[in-house]
Amino acid sequence: MDAFFAQAEQASKPSLRGKAVVVGGLGPRGVVSTASYEARAFGVHSAMPMAQARRLAPHAAYLVPRFAFYRSISEQVMGLLRTLSPLVEPLSLDEAYVDLEAGQAAWDADSAERVGRKLRADIRAVTGLTGSVGLAASKMLAKIASEQAKPDGLVLIPPGTERDLLAPMPVRTLPGVGPATQNHLRRAGIHTVGELAEAGEDELVRLLGKAHGHALYAMALAHDERPVVAEREAKSVSVEDTYDVDIHDRLRVGLEVRRLADRCVGRLRAAGLSGRTIVLKVRRYDFSTLTRSETLRGPTDDVAVVREAAARLLDAVDTTGGVRLLGVGVTGLADYTQEDLFAQAAGGQRTPPGEEPADETVPEPSGPAERQWRAGHDVRHEEYGHGWVQGSGLGRVTVRFETPHSAPGRVRTFLVDDPALQPAEPLPLVCTGPSGAPEDAGLGGGTAA
Repeated sequence: MDAFFAQAEQASKPSLRGKAVVVGGLGPRGVVSTASYEARAFGVHSAMPMAQARRLAPHAAYLVPRFAFYRSISEQVMGLLRTLSPLVEPLSLDEAYVDLEAGQAAWDADSAERVGRKLRADIRAVTGLTGSVGLAASKMLAKIASEQAKPDGLVLIPPGTERDLLAPMPVRTLPGVGPATQNHLRRAGIHTVGELAEAGEDELVRLLGKAHGHALYAMALAHDERPVVAEREAKSVSVEDTYDVDIHDRLRVGLEVRRLADRCVGRLRAAGLSGRTIVLKVRRYDFSTLTRSETLRGPTDDVAVVREAAARLLDAVDTTGGVRLLGVGVTGLADYTQEDLFAQAAGGQRTPPGEEPADETVPEPSGPAERQWRAGHDVRHEEYGHGWVQGSGLGRVTVRFETPHSAPGRVRTFLVDDPALQPAEPLPLVCTGPSGAPEDAGLGGGTAA
């Protein structure tokens, strides 16, 4: 998918189509998740600090991610892919490998290209968004082709042309070549994939070690035998938070770890999993990161057990000077629980399956709490209908009232506790007719982010 999060926001918000949109964390330490192509023209890119993005593109729209919304669109796209083949390997919400031959959807370059063109049209019809397709004889080459196809395109690498295509490309094009490996190769006078192949396997093994050298030489020759794997087994479940201001209060750190443990257990149960090893991650004020783990006698999905293990791990960590990030994770996953582990939680009671663990650690506020309105999230007003939050502060929230299928809407401002204004669910991007078939949502070329 092309600039997926940003494109989805543009499609759902008519006033943002064709404009620079940046999605990510909006706090002082937030980072960019996705930037629209209009924002990329100003130098904004993924993983950039949000403060830097604001300097480069001060007039862009800055929005908080809506992951449930993106996930619903992703499920539609993955469903289309699974009609083509039983072998679909999702890499993330917006990217997947598909083995077309396994599903007998394609048997040569021409049939593969026809399938790719139809797939792009189907994605647009079902979601209102654009995607790019790379077609090749291996996963590595298909990935390279899809990058060349962006945005909103299709690139086929015909069999027999792979080495000629790769030869002039920089070594960073190949999987497993990061900045450190690139610098190591550059010092040896190797800058392109063609030069990698010319260096020979023995030289690459000498420079990079046996495993890495062998792998890079094979890829430089366009050899990639990795199969498409339909189910990518989860190895861990984790949650983490980065704080706008360093946390110095040890009690507050403990409360945050407890809350993260609750969220982690919620994710475990939603996936029908349990885990045996509890992991605590702490990033301190000086950016040093500590990871501590404790392995239980067997797998559990009990919130009290995970809380207590995380608390024990925290006891062994020095948080003097402040904490900027905390995380709690569970590894050693299984699809069952070991009941006698419940005794590890002294006095704790197991939350019934299917229920979210309660968070009893945070006292109820003494007065009415101010509602939080997140930029980009959906709302509904009793009089004005559906809209989205443009911003909030000083006790007020600004809302633009529009839908995916309307003209750009009007902006209005309300008190944050206005009872007529409530959070809402996202609206579908594509209208359906009486038969349930997608109709033209009128998104136009401006939505091709």
